[in-house]
Amino acid sequence: MSAGLDVRHVRHAFGRAAATYETHAVLQTEVGARLIERLEGVELEPARVLDAGSGPGLGASALAARFPKADVIALDLALPMLRAATRHGGRPSAFYRVCADVQALPLPDAGFDLVHSNLCLQWCDDPGLALSEFARVLRPGGLLLFSTFGPATLHELRTAFAAADAEPHVSRFVDMHDIGDALLTTGFRDPVLERDDFTLTYADALTLMRELRAIGATNADAKRQRTLTGKAHLARVVAAYESFRRDGVLPATYEVVYAQAFAPGPGQPRRASGGEIASFPIERLRGSRR
Repeated sequence: MSAGLDVRHVRHAFGRAAATYETHAVLQTEVGARLIERLEGVELEPARVLDAGSGPGLGASALAARFPKADVIALDLALPMLRAATRHGGRPSAFYRVCADVQALPLPDAGFDLVHSNLCLQWCDDPGLALSEFARVLRPGGLLLFSTFGPATLHELRTAFAAADAEPHVSRFVDMHDIGDALLTTGFRDPVLERDDFTLTYADALTLMRELRAIGATNADAKRQRTLTGKAHLARVVAAYESFRRDGVLPATYEVVYAQAFAPGPGQPRRASGGEIASFPIERLRGSRR
């Protein structure tokens, strides 16, 4: 399920955007609030909570407020984002901070009751591997709650760039059905998936591009063009985007997928880098020797 992303570029882009992220991440903040709302009615008193891909700490702060007795860990790939998160932690900090890749979590097996992740998976080169890591660190029956972008996201911008050349300029996102399949393959139980469609509007395409850069959402495709985009080329993209103008503004579509599922129980296979691993209590081996 590789997305073909350059992880080093992702780390650099979000690190560079740490100072401007919150000012421009209006959609990400709204999606995060809606994701937290999905905990309403869920009977859960977690002792340890992981916010995977925490960014500047808004989600970790909300989780710490909702579960004041829990140890909350904010984990992000970009160290500057975690430094920015200090302003939401308070004194003493309401959450711990760890700099790491969600595809290789430096955390113990079955150590968490809840894994929360807001708009992080689409920046993983292998989202399936990240799901496998979430399954590993969750206790059996623990809750996974996440959001990610679907394939309709930024389709207008993708179409505009395609009118100018055949190079990838906008990341491609995983379909909701593939996300559900990946959850089941990883061993998660009772997955529930929902979607929201958002449309943001802009006066011009360049404003949208500047906003994407300000939140770190730049082109991370490993096959992307590494040279700077020339003025003539950019002008063609801007002109092509104009075909979407309605009522005096340009739309930018975001397809958001929300998912929740429960971690596999003992004995259920889970995916790992070398294949599948099945675990079970040692007591189940008693009486098997002859």
